[in-house]
Amino acid sequence: MIAKLCFYGIIVCWWAFLLTFWLRKRPPRAQETQYDRGSYVGLLLQAASYIVASFPLFRYRGMFFDPSKSGSCRSVLAVAALLIAASSVGLVNWAARCLGKQWSLEARLVEGHDLIEDGPYQFVRNPIYTGMFGMLVATGIVGVRWLNLGVAIVLFALGTYVRIRAEERLLRVAFGAQFDEYARRVWALIPGIY
Repeated sequence: MIAKLCFYGIIVCWWAFLLTFWLRKRPPRAQETQYDRGSYVGLLLQAASYIVASFPLFRYRGMFFDPSKSGSCRSVLAVAALLIAASSVGLVNWAARCLGKQWSLEARLVEGHDLIEDGPYQFVRNPIYTGMFGMLVATGIVGVRWLNLGVAIVLFALGTYVRIRAEERLLRVAFGAQFDEYARRVWALIPGIY
């Protein structure tokens, strides 16, 4: 029962995650000054990771629905997945609000671009990617076998690495030593790891 409630809770988190971008208040469109279309390669890899993590949901009910696992083990996994998903949605929403007109799918700089260092950006340089990773892990816990989740994580890591590098190239050109100091002080994606 707990596992099923958490499964549906994660679906609600996915809707909240998507609505963060669809319904966000759109500031006036800013003029692009520089962009890096190569970041789309990273976006495609990230999208592939979500497919690997979620497509099996239609065929296989996931690790915590596995009848060979004890009920308490399934409940712990389910609650952990729901907590990860809910915190990821909160993080993504907070980060998107801090970025405002600067948020984009592609790596770009806009006219009057600021280096955001407050809000969630004081903890990680790419909190939206951190939240996306949390949603991937939560979905993987409820939806796939461990092997599928491992493959999804590798695809996501590769895609995120490509996107972070593209964005950081632009930020280094625009902000120079200020960005370098920020990058030395704040982890890129997951504090203590990367």
